[in-house]
Amino acid sequence: MVAWFDSVILSWFQSIQNEFLTVLFKAITLLGEGGLIWIALGLCLVAYKKTRWVGISVLLALLFSLLVGNVTLKPLVARPRPCWRNSLVNLLIQNPKDYSFPSGHSLSSFAAAMAIFMNHRKMGVAALLFAFIMGCTRLYFYVHYPTDVLAGMLFGLILGFLAYWIATKGRKKWEERSCA
Repeated sequence: MVAWFDSVILSWFQSIQNEFLTVLFKAITLLGEGGLIWIALGLCLVAYKKTRWVGISVLLALLFSLLVGNVTLKPLVARPRPCWRNSLVNLLIQNPKDYSFPSGHSLSSFAAAMAIFMNHRKMGVAALLFAFIMGCTRLYFYVHYPTDVLAGMLFGLILGFLAYWIATKGRKKWEERSCA
């Protein structure tokens, strides 16, 4: 059932490939390499007092996603990527070297976006939409299975919420000390 689901979704993404989407999705997926866009956003948010704790939440969520996704789950599950299993598909981006499960782009994007959402709903909705598009790029380029992206999304949402919760507790303690 899972293999069928993955196959149907990947086939659909292959069927919609066109020059415009390829250029757009290449730019988006490149922004997700190493969590680049989210790290930059987190650092910008930390730089301003008004958004400092949002930035701390984002950076903490990214640290959690790195530890859970790339350090723990990818080597533990060791799932080959679809492009490794089906070499007949013409890759439009560079062939990734690490394992497929979970999608690191999706995990980091949803973790950061959830941390933003928990702090600021309007900005968070935009961030979650961007995270969703980021996950779709990984399917479009045939480097992840849909279940990799869904797992990245689920773990990301949980880790983003956890980062927000920890940052909120830290902020309260920080403010208590400052007032004392």
